[in-house]
Amino acid sequence: MSKRDYYEVLGVGRDAGADELKKAYRRLAMKNHPDRNPGDAEAEGRFKEASEAYEVLSDDQKRAAYDRYGHDGVAGAAGGGFGGGGFGDIFGDVFSDIFGGGGARAARGADLRYDLPIDLEDAVNGVEETIHIPTWDECETCDGTGAKPGTDPKTCPSCSGVGQIRMQQGFFSVQQTCPTCRGRGEVIADPCRDCSGRGRVEGEKTLSVKIPPGVNTGDRIRLTGEGEAGDRGAPPGDLYVQINVRPHDVFERDGNDLRCAVPLSFVTAALGGEIEVPTLKGRATLKIPEGTQSGRTFRLRGKGAPSVRGAGIGDLLCTVRIETPVHLSAKQKALLAEFGETVGEKHSPEEQSWMAKARRFFEERVK
Repeated sequence: MSKRDYYEVLGVGRDAGADELKKAYRRLAMKNHPDRNPGDAEAEGRFKEASEAYEVLSDDQKRAAYDRYGHDGVAGAAGGGFGGGGFGDIFGDVFSDIFGGGGARAARGADLRYDLPIDLEDAVNGVEETIHIPTWDECETCDGTGAKPGTDPKTCPSCSGVGQIRMQQGFFSVQQTCPTCRGRGEVIADPCRDCSGRGRVEGEKTLSVKIPPGVNTGDRIRLTGEGEAGDRGAPPGDLYVQINVRPHDVFERDGNDLRCAVPLSFVTAALGGEIEVPTLKGRATLKIPEGTQSGRTFRLRGKGAPSVRGAGIGDLLCTVRIETPVHLSAKQKALLAEFGETVGEKHSPEEQSWMAKARRFFEERVK
């Protein structure tokens, strides 16, 4: 019986790349694996056929020979599914991403976090800050190898430099991190004295951080490549600058708005007038209408914080707090008493409304 075309077996085109081949084979292998189809000879045959096709097409030299000469070009080269050592290697490679496979490779540096406290003015207007951060730098003594100068790391005897060891479990070939070298693929017999074999030493670097206008507590600024140095020449991590806006003596942040409490004299609240209030851009005039009550909030548009994403500028919300006069002279007290005698219900509408509610409350309790 003649063999089917390997590309047809896997269901891929002749221009299929390595990833497409692997996905196609994995799909067929999982579907037709003998463990999933006990006693099914046809499924076992399809499984062997797919394994043989993938063994040939995943090897560049075998694939070139197959493309040129067909099955005759690879006669005896394919492992035939379960035959020889080919299948175990192929199956382990295809499913290595599931069981933690992959060769030894140096680890990327860790990301770092730096908490940066700034004043509200700088958060609103933007600022450039200089920070000093501890780092792990490549050891100059051993050039980052971790080995004593004049010596070199040795290939790990347990994994032969792969960084992983393979364990055969039935039809599955499971890969695990090598316990001897911890995935490095190398061991250091004579470590560098300056870095104790780590290949890195502690240091410090100075960075300039541009804080955009409108940032708020919790915002992060990412500095690519400014994190911890990578292991044995691997890429460094990133540095995340975490913003923490200090409390302000006058203003309180509310999103893009700013809030402040403004003390107001009894006379100005009653007669109306104008007062000056502070803003982060300077002074502003606030017009107080006649008869203003304590707790009323006035809005000064565009006097707040800008959006860090460019979505406009917030407002300044000023809430007035009417102050009761203190340390009055005898004459002032007399004048206030005289004024109080002239005040009727219409002059204190909130008080009269509250008193009416209080009377109803007591009357209902008596009943």
